Amino acid sequence: MQRVALGMWRAIVMLVLLAGAPTAAEGTPPKRVVSMNLCTDQMAMLVASPGQLHSVSHLAVDPASSTLASEAKGYAINHGLAEEIFLMQPDLVLAGTYTTRATVQLLRRLGIRVEEFAPENSLDDIRANLRRLGEVLARRERAAEIIAELDRELAALASGTTPDASVATYYADSYTSGAGTLVDALITASGLTNIAAKLGFTGTARLPLELLIFAKPDILVDGVEDYSAPALAEANFIHPAYRDLARRGIHTAVPPKYTICGGPFTAEAVRILRQTADGKMGGTGHE
Repeated sequence: MQRVALGMWRAIVMLVLLAGAPTAAEGTPPKRVVSMNLCTDQMAMLVASPGQLHSVSHLAVDPASSTLASEAKGYAINHGLAEEIFLMQPDLVLAGTYTTRATVQLLRRLGIRVEEFAPENSLDDIRANLRRLGEVLARRERAAEIIAELDRELAALASGTTPDASVATYYADSYTSGAGTLVDALITASGLTNIAAKLGFTGTARLPLELLIFAKPDILVDGVEDYSAPALAEANFIHPAYRDLARRGIHTAVPPKYTICGGPFTAEAVRILRQTADGKMGGTGHE
């Protein structure tokens, strides 16, 4: 295995020496873009001009994680490996700040331009990343259109009477989304109160079942994972106290693909929360 890897890197080095790293001319838009992060995948698919985006990560074709899974099948798929991306000869690589660090460093050492994007933890982060990608891809107008689309949808969802309701998110292993997360921003955008933030939790943190029960949330949002075999990660969902809380309150699920990354599709998470809250006001629940 080590010999194969060494042979691959020797081939890459020879390519660099013979052809040099691919780069776009100063001031010209990149023509062959590779994305190796789920969030940059989706942003690039929305913003890039036809033919500009060459490859997206393997996560982009997963319908549980990606809102553009069908569209992603039209691109070359990568697994974030430096050698495969280098051989695609991109003049720009898009990555997340937590994307495979070794790959990012090696690509830069090979002279390839890599632009990193931080995860979105707020609606402003979504707008900022879209604007920046519009700059990077020389697609400023398209990025502005997407931001305007998101703002229109959020404004429409915010119109009317805001339900007075609290929301608790509760995922596998008892994790919740506290203040400073994208989920918290979407709950706020829906006009509801995030129980985790109210209890002082920040980021993604574990919420003890006892605290969840005593908080008495009006709406309970849990994951939509469907494990094919028994898993300790789901033990919190079969606890009698949790089942009783879910049975007595309003219960819904927000698919992770609407909250993992930021984009116009995040408005769908706000829509689900508002519709669930409206059901509470009308005395109906969502299962």
